[in-house]
Amino acid sequence: MKKNLMIIVPTLHQGGYERVAAITAKLMQDFFNVTLLIFDDKNANYDVSGVDVVNINLPSQKGKLNKALTLVKRAGMIRKIKKERNIDIAYSFGATANLSNSLSKAGEKLVTGLRCYTDMEAPRHIRLFVKKSDLILSCSREIMAILEKDYKFNKTEFIYNPTDIETIDALGQEEIQDFPFEKGTRVISCMARDNYIKGIWHLIKAFYLESKKHSDLRLMILGRGEYKSYKELVRKLGIEDKVCFVGVRKNPFAYVAKSDLYVLASNHEGFPNALLEGMALGKPVVAADCKTGPREIVLSEDELEDLLKKGTKRELMPDFIEGAYGILVRDMSPVEDTDEKHITSDDVALAHAIEAMLSSKDKMQHYSDVARGRACVYTPDKYAQDLQKILNKLV
Repeated sequence: MKKNLMIIVPTLHQGGYERVAAITAKLMQDFFNVTLLIFDDKNANYDVSGVDVVNINLPSQKGKLNKALTLVKRAGMIRKIKKERNIDIAYSFGATANLSNSLSKAGEKLVTGLRCYTDMEAPRHIRLFVKKSDLILSCSREIMAILEKDYKFNKTEFIYNPTDIETIDALGQEEIQDFPFEKGTRVISCMARDNYIKGIWHLIKAFYLESKKHSDLRLMILGRGEYKSYKELVRKLGIEDKVCFVGVRKNPFAYVAKSDLYVLASNHEGFPNALLEGMALGKPVVAADCKTGPREIVLSEDELEDLLKKGTKRELMPDFIEGAYGILVRDMSPVEDTDEKHITSDDVALAHAIEAMLSSKDKMQHYSDVARGRACVYTPDKYAQDLQKILNKLV
């Protein structure tokens, strides 16, 4: 008989962990009776057809008092639903969902998901999760190490996010009429919303340095936002004709598929889905060694173990490492800097890593060849099998 699994996520609007929660709910139906509980269904975007969705209709509020009252109401409603549905396992995605899940424990096995390093920046919350959780699931080995070292908590597992290779490949082959650059150019692509955590100013400055060496080089940024400060930086650097902010596209993969190199310049990630999606399209990649994620994708097991032995201090890293599956650049400053006259050593390090790719056709081809194979490690089927084994250990 199937056990009863509740997956808790605030919304189904946009964002990485919301997408993974929706995928998880659908995949886990083969193994559990799944309830997907959300706080608010406004602007729901992800496909959860066929899943039993419960909306408690308690969206986020402004102000400390209103937030506290909403948290109490959520916990009460969730506890009641857990009891009514005889939930065996409750698995939450995201900080607010983790809080509500922890405060509504009603005899079930409780699983909290720590998706990115920013989740670790609230020690009071982490102590609550450690106290309440039967398991903390992460998509990073580094988070596991921090939990054991700093919180003496070893009931942890890691599981990487799923990447639907076949769907991405099919979407990448779709024809598009508005690709922004002409034939004969080499295009760097990046999928990143307008947020400082994506390090777009580093990417623009590194591109500026490289564009002086390669007149055929172009930069394409896809994602949500106005990018006002970044567009102004591009203007001041005099590279407006070489940089295009494409914005949101229903099928961004068709654009990335036409590019030559994918670059991730983030200073924070949970698990960088966009990086793997670029690799699934066969793009060689350059990625910043930001907190959690990229190093575990572009390095081999041996390379990763070698880095972990040195500790988590990024200052021990060289400017970049040519890993088994891509080039890893040292962790770069999270302090946003759109001063066109201020080119930092971080910008230069990123430019050097990009140059290492662009200057060698053989290297570009090698990393293109291994990229798709690496992405295949993260298929939905493998994710589903691994997750159900982890959860079944609890009941």
